[in-house]
Amino acid sequence: MTLAQTGVPRVLIADDEAPARSRLRDLLDDCRGEFPLTIVDEAKNGREALEAATREKVDIVLLDIRMPEMDGMEAARHLAGMPQPPAIIFTTAFDAYAIKAFEVNAIDYLLKPIRQERLLAALRKTRAGAPVTREALDAAANLPRKHLSVHERGKIHLVPITDILYLRAELKYVTVRTAAREFIVEESLTHLEEEFPGAYIRIHRNCLVARSAVTGFERSSGESESGWAVVVASTGERLPVSRRQQHVVKEFK
Repeated sequence: MTLAQTGVPRVLIADDEAPARSRLRDLLDDCRGEFPLTIVDEAKNGREALEAATREKVDIVLLDIRMPEMDGMEAARHLAGMPQPPAIIFTTAFDAYAIKAFEVNAIDYLLKPIRQERLLAALRKTRAGAPVTREALDAAANLPRKHLSVHERGKIHLVPITDILYLRAELKYVTVRTAAREFIVEESLTHLEEEFPGAYIRIHRNCLVARSAVTGFERSSGESESGWAVVVASTGERLPVSRRQQHVVKEFK
């Protein structure tokens, strides 16, 4: 569904600097005559932006990139995974190299100091097409995420990467295991392995185990093709190592 079908767009402002938020609010007010809109909330960092987007119906997010706790790029990647993701317009003073990554992936941005005519043009563009994809945001980002986002009952749960014990693919989903519980995400196991190089070891075509969660390997005569199983920290689970991946037993030692 495009913004042209949703009525008056609802806008969220996310910037860690109060004067910048105030400036954007004034600019949006000046745009109302040509682009009717409603400002629904403000956020000081990416985590607050995600919370606001699950609490309120949000059509457009004006998202600063450099913010504490969670930056705008990571927040955008989580927002893009929502069932009905908002349109994202970055507000940035980033260098030319980063801007080039945005342009290649068709991601809209506003360079600070922001001018009213440029903001109005960006707002109008949100009516024309679908929101930017997570794949485009991944391609433009130069750092891995610090969290995986899980969508449950209309809420976004952020799972810190450092809490993950293992990732296991099941059909089109990936089970994310922490010491506390399991989560389900719609992501590619291969993509996750590529995004976090060195953080996980592949023990099976459908399973990645966090290096930090490996307490050792044991001989296994059960489901394991290789005769080995990895012992997982916190839970004590034994996960089978495939014959193709049995080299990790020797390499890890």
